Amino acid sequence: MPFGLCNAPDTFQRCMMSIFSDLLEECIEIFMDDFTVYGDSFDACLHHLDKVLERCQAKSLVLKFEKCHFMVTEGIVLGHIVSEKGIQVDPAKVDVIAKLPYPTNQKEIRGFLGHAGFLIRLISCIGLNG
Repeated sequence: MPFGLCNAPDTFQRCMMSIFSDLLEECIEIFMDDFTVYGDSFDACLHHLDKVLERCQAKSLVLKFEKCHFMVTEGIVLGHIVSEKGIQVDPAKVDVIAKLPYPTNQKEIRGFLGHAGFLIRLISCIGLNG
């Protein structure tokens, strides 16, 4: 699908959801062109991966091998570390925010909140107490 079309992201997402509809939430999660195939054991992961790769082949989907990570127990998905422990904050993202200068006016506070906003739901006790 060519880049720049106004409805391309929505159409692409619907297409991916349609192709893998019977596998969604059973063994695969999809966001745009990011697939996460998972299972409770190594054998389950291998079986699910086989199903997904067969489906890709049947639908003539092309995967870039350089971008694939197979049989990992932890990985970065959409900017968050996902593992058997759950979803965690990527320390690299926290370092970037920690190095931002202190906001001194309303515009800078809004800018800071824009940077930090995606982390707020992962921090259990966030507040203004310094």
